[in-house]
Amino acid sequence: MDSSDAVDLDHRYHRAPCGLIATTPGGVVVEANETLGRWLGRSHTDLEGMSFPSLLEPSSRLFYETRHTQVLHIEGRVSEVALSLTRADGEAVPVFINSVLDHDAEGHPIVRTAVFHAADRIAYERELVRARRKAEHSEARVRILQNVSGAFDTSANDHEVAHSFVTAAKDAFAAAEASVLLFDEEGTLQLAAGVNPLWGVVPPIDSLRQTAREVVLSIPDVQTDFPELAEGLRDARFEAMSVTPLLSDGRRLGVLVCFFGRARDFDDEFHELQRALGRQASQTLTRVRLQRKLEHLAHFDPLTGVPNRQSVEESLRDALRSAEESAQPLALVFLDLDEFKAVNDTLGHAAGDEVLRTLAHRLRASVRVEDIVGRIGGDEFIVICANAGADEAVAIAERIRERSRDDIPTAAAPVNVSVSIGLAVYDPAVNARPTPDQMLIRADGAMYLSKDSGKNRVSLESTLD
Repeated sequence: MDSSDAVDLDHRYHRAPCGLIATTPGGVVVEANETLGRWLGRSHTDLEGMSFPSLLEPSSRLFYETRHTQVLHIEGRVSEVALSLTRADGEAVPVFINSVLDHDAEGHPIVRTAVFHAADRIAYERELVRARRKAEHSEARVRILQNVSGAFDTSANDHEVAHSFVTAAKDAFAAAEASVLLFDEEGTLQLAAGVNPLWGVVPPIDSLRQTAREVVLSIPDVQTDFPELAEGLRDARFEAMSVTPLLSDGRRLGVLVCFFGRARDFDDEFHELQRALGRQASQTLTRVRLQRKLEHLAHFDPLTGVPNRQSVEESLRDALRSAEESAQPLALVFLDLDEFKAVNDTLGHAAGDEVLRTLAHRLRASVRVEDIVGRIGGDEFIVICANAGADEAVAIAERIRERSRDDIPTAAAPVNVSVSIGLAVYDPAVNARPTPDQMLIRADGAMYLSKDSGKNRVSLESTLD
């Protein structure tokens, strides 16, 4: 990751559409993004060092310190907890939070929490009640609006949200066809669910793709400005179409397009339902994407992008079980940078971080496709090598050692570091299956043999008690 990527990641973190906060298990704020600070009328840096419970209203604080904390430490995560935060001016801010118990770069426990502003959901629920009272004659449509919330809540990814949205829209609007198109990372609209009968027939129309409001168009409406669209609708035997933007804090997520086979009156009720469905789909897309990101942060080291200690231990446990069942050997490579403290002391921690990122990249390039690379803390990495005996493990480790010797460019100066490597091999034909901790201890011990023997070498410990 270069410096521009790091700046972009930091920008997205601070401008995320939800609050992001990291606390110690005791609730002391370690880090918060600008979004949360803005919601609370404080600088995000002012939040650091504060007690997160002190930011909660009394009733929420009691729930957080009892139920929330207990569940988090038992299950490792808590989802969709409704709380009320207090702004600096005393105003209450209703929120939903999702928390996971994680570890920081040094292996210390840390709680990462995503905070979602609940005002939109409350407004949505109030709008739903008003719509039901106002439109008794359209009970079926209101029921769809109620039910779709449940369908969205069970959606786990973009495509499930898109599919639920297409189904709900076709039912709500009696549309002949519907499609959801989502912007990818390159800003290109891609079909996520449903059918778009004009795909590849009518050239993209930027004003409709980028619209920030709901649009309903009939053939006469577009005949002059967009004749190709009018012709495409006519050839496909549609009389009208609607476009609903999916937005999150002004950011375009995609659009819903509905097609209608006959002319109809698109009344206020239609437009209200169109807006409500679009808003709910947008909120759900944002939620599942942030939840996915939160889950990624819980299993991957944010600095290097490789699996963190918790994830590595789970993978090692599974690999040991598979090795026993398949009667195939398993090797564990444990490596530690030599004199890494000197890099931080002389060139600074930014240079040290760049060294760790580059080393992680070189590790992935040095091992086999099926091998698992992970960072377990500080400057310690491991590689899990399935179906690898002592000879294969030594070959992999030597390849890692050689490639690690190449200079690593940093903003401060090129850095040349070596690694000390220890190997442990589990052979099901010889040994009883060890625990992950036993395997790590043996590989760690072999690594220290390399350290004590002059560093920049590979040592093998192949016998497990």
